[in-house]
Amino acid sequence: MNGVNLATPHPLQPYWDLTLAAVRADALRIALEWKLFNLLHLPASAQSIARQLRLDPANTGYWLDTLWSMELLNRDDSQPPQYHNTSVASDYLRPEAPDYCGDAWSFRLRGLRHFAGQLGDQVRAGRPSGQAPDVATTIDNWTSAARLQIAQEQRAVTVDLALRLMAQIPEFPGARRVLDLGGGPGLVAIALARDNPLLCGEVFDFAQTVSVAADNIRLAGLEQRLTVRGGDLASDSIGEGYDLIWCSSVLHFVPDLAATLKKIHAALRPGGVLVSAHAEIPEDPQQARRVMPYYLSMQMLGRQLTPAGGLVEALEQAGFEAIDSHAEVAFAVAPVAVQVARRSPS
Repeated sequence: MNGVNLATPHPLQPYWDLTLAAVRADALRIALEWKLFNLLHLPASAQSIARQLRLDPANTGYWLDTLWSMELLNRDDSQPPQYHNTSVASDYLRPEAPDYCGDAWSFRLRGLRHFAGQLGDQVRAGRPSGQAPDVATTIDNWTSAARLQIAQEQRAVTVDLALRLMAQIPEFPGARRVLDLGGGPGLVAIALARDNPLLCGEVFDFAQTVSVAADNIRLAGLEQRLTVRGGDLASDSIGEGYDLIWCSSVLHFVPDLAATLKKIHAALRPGGVLVSAHAEIPEDPQQARRVMPYYLSMQMLGRQLTPAGGLVEALEQAGFEAIDSHAEVAFAVAPVAVQVARRSPS
């Protein structure tokens, strides 16, 4: 028997793992709904948690062990065992934490499960010709998400990535005017303005949505440097003379990608920089597997999702040059491709 590896996974294991993921997701879902991670900020036993939440003690222990196996809880060797939050649970899943992201995670889970439940019907029937999403409902949903779930993701994930990207862009310290295009809650613009004290600019989004950004700008005390501009990217002015434009997960939704990129190019001053952060479909299936499930619903609604390299080609056709590309940047839920593209100085 020497040399025989009995632990080699069966070829079906990745697909069995799909079924197991549903159980892990619900173990976390109820933990968030019941605010478990507040109770386990300090060590506690399963019996103690069961008493506080009025649960069955034995099954509570099995549930906590599942969360331990997911590396959301630590478990000591005492009898009975004591459980407490890992750093991930404490930093991102405890409601009192500054970077709490539990609502955003639950929001993504509900949306993806709703879509998955309709997947067969979508594949069978497609989208009826000429039928577009209800624009008013879409704007209402986006505005609501910008106030809570998207704000959580920007605060916990996007802001840090934006600042790390800016540290690699030589033009950023000299930038004086920024546009956060489709900025939702505006937290990226706020972070950039705090990082560069000479930076002023605007957050552009739907008229309803920019009220959320305006509230956040006031709370940050940056009303003298940041303003908001409401409108429709496809038809309204986005301003001009920007040194820097941040555009994340916006181009998927525009009706004409080429026209939108030309509009963005024209809004930059000569020598200005566009930072575009948008998912593309990787050529490698293992990399594509991290992207496709999240963006499949967008594709089936007719949204833009370019193959790898497609955005660089579109940027070049729109007149951008000196493009620096980052193929996989770890944004929330799924990685995106980031292009740092420039308008010619002359």
